[in-house]
Amino acid sequence: MITPFLQKTVLCAGLALVGLSATADTLKIGTEGGYPPWSMVDASGKVSGFDADVGNALCKELNADCRFVVQAFDSLIPSLDANRFDLIISGMSVTPERAKRINFSIPYAVEDAIFVLPKDSPVINAGTPEEIFKGLAGKTVGVQGGTTHGDYLRQNAGDVKVKNYDTLDQMQIDLDARRLDATFADLTSQSKFLKKVGDQHFSLSSLTIKGSSAPEVLGYGIGVGINKNNAELKEKVDAALCKLINDGVIKTSSEKWFDIDISNYEVCKK
Repeated sequence: MITPFLQKTVLCAGLALVGLSATADTLKIGTEGGYPPWSMVDASGKVSGFDADVGNALCKELNADCRFVVQAFDSLIPSLDANRFDLIISGMSVTPERAKRINFSIPYAVEDAIFVLPKDSPVINAGTPEEIFKGLAGKTVGVQGGTTHGDYLRQNAGDVKVKNYDTLDQMQIDLDARRLDATFADLTSQSKFLKKVGDQHFSLSSLTIKGSSAPEVLGYGIGVGINKNNAELKEKVDAALCKLINDGVIKTSSEKWFDIDISNYEVCKK
């Protein structure tokens, strides 16, 4: 079901995919570069990951060249406001709070959140969020700063100590060194971490926290951030994203990086 909030962002289903072109030869795209497998940057400055795939496919659809601008996640919205780039593609959840400052495209992907915990944690098999929060009371859970995950814990798990990190890598290093009791992040990123370090000492919680369970905080899905003063670009991006979803481009990239399909098919149904 599409909520009234999402109705403001869903424009693509009835848009014709003709005459699409970018407003400039190059689209500058803000991304974090430190949130694998969504966004990574190597020593040469090359950006890869799911976000890069989406950005490059979107630019191709819009007959534009991509230029990625890498910076901290919590600085992306202020920089978009200041016109330092045209779009944000950085695994950003569409939330009402963020939508006060920027426009969003349709939510082209959906993502659940999950905890990584020591294998001997008594809340590994908890059946409700309340059970996990109770078991983690007084303990420290790592989140990436500026994400919806910290907001969710602060609003729903008041007895849990939330520690912000600039990057996912820093957070996961501290978990591996047992300086954290748990981490809370996207299912895809948490799964990738476990594949890297192995599952000898850590495990995913049995319970996933679905965005639909708290959309006002966790968001309505992953969208492209767009400056509020550029309604024309939003329409073009929405239409292009629906084409990429319907043509299976988002699916192919999602399965490449996450081993699952997180495409949001519902938003583009006619």
